[in-house]
Amino acid sequence: MKRVVHVILSVGLIGYAGLCAAMYVFQRSLIYFPQPRAVTAPQSTLKLPVDGAEVVVTVRTLDGPKAIVYFGGNGEDVSQNLDPYVKAFPDRALYLMHYRGYGGSTGQPTEKANVADGLALFEKVRALHPDVTIVGRSLGSGVAVQVASRATASRLVLITPYDSIVEIGAQMYPLLPVRWLAVDTYESGRFASRIRIPTTIIEAENDEVIPHASTAKLLSRFDPGVAKMTVIEGAGHNDLGRNKKYRETLQAAVR
Repeated sequence: MKRVVHVILSVGLIGYAGLCAAMYVFQRSLIYFPQPRAVTAPQSTLKLPVDGAEVVVTVRTLDGPKAIVYFGGNGEDVSQNLDPYVKAFPDRALYLMHYRGYGGSTGQPTEKANVADGLALFEKVRALHPDVTIVGRSLGSGVAVQVASRATASRLVLITPYDSIVEIGAQMYPLLPVRWLAVDTYESGRFASRIRIPTTIIEAENDEVIPHASTAKLLSRFDPGVAKMTVIEGAGHNDLGRNKKYRETLQAAVR
């Protein structure tokens, strides 16, 4: 009997170790879902050389001081935002970054690469436009927070953001040591206190992806008076863009 119990425990431990190993090896496939690029016109495309790769940026070039740099979600083709953003922000140049592996960008997406590429794009844009707003949605909110903590932007807008992706992962997989295994953690809360520019957080009331507690925790990390939050009633994570109040809130936050 003891031998049977020992065998069962051994098999269980081997299986658990294998599951942990699989989680470690394939974890980025649970975070990143690269999408092709719908808008491919040459006049709407900028190719930015970065360390070890070439990042594609969907753009609306426009002379003047104002610009938006946008970082999208983990399964988002950011080029699909070009037309609505052109209509919403007619006075601003637009730079929508495709992460490595997305939309024709070369390389593989990682937190380190996304932030470094975001900083490189910001510096290029800042040299042309002194008034730059950084916008990040979902996964991209974690990129936006880190870029804003190191760059001289005018304002920051975070759409359906989180305090920490690794914390959300730990809640989703409570039986796995996610905090030990995670490589890309996107701990936005660690960078929030470094931000001094006006920040708007937009939360979807019925967000089925990012828990309210995570967004509220991120808000609490900012110094008093830096960030404010608007909750879009009745909206979910993926249908937020169709909500009129969301569009109005986004326009007000940028302007």
